[in-house]
Amino acid sequence: MKNQLSSTSFWILSALASGRMHGYAILRDVERSTEGDVTLRVTTLYAALERLEADDLIRQDGEQVVDGRARRYFVLTDSGRLRLQESADRMQRAADHARSRIRPQAPHLAPPKAAEA
Repeated sequence: MKNQLSSTSFWILSALASGRMHGYAILRDVERSTEGDVTLRVTTLYAALERLEADDLIRQDGEQVVDGRARRYFVLTDSGRLRLQESADRMQRAADHARSRIRPQAPHLAPPKAAEA
């Protein structure tokens, strides 16, 4: 079994599944997608992007200078898309399992009381 994706990697790959993005757009997408539950620091993002690129889950896809600052763009690789799908499937199975256990259960019948003497 492949290593599970960290939460950070999962959300970055999820953002890139919608298409080519630069770092700041990834940060905004993750925050929006998680309704603010996940906010990535810039240093965390770029360290994760380097790891994901080294693992061939993403690749750089150009650079553009905007207002004097370079924006590096990234895209998901086929391996990254597959890994994201596997991770989402694993999380869905875990969530389904948990939900099956927390559904309201039929009340158990109390054992009959012993006859008083």
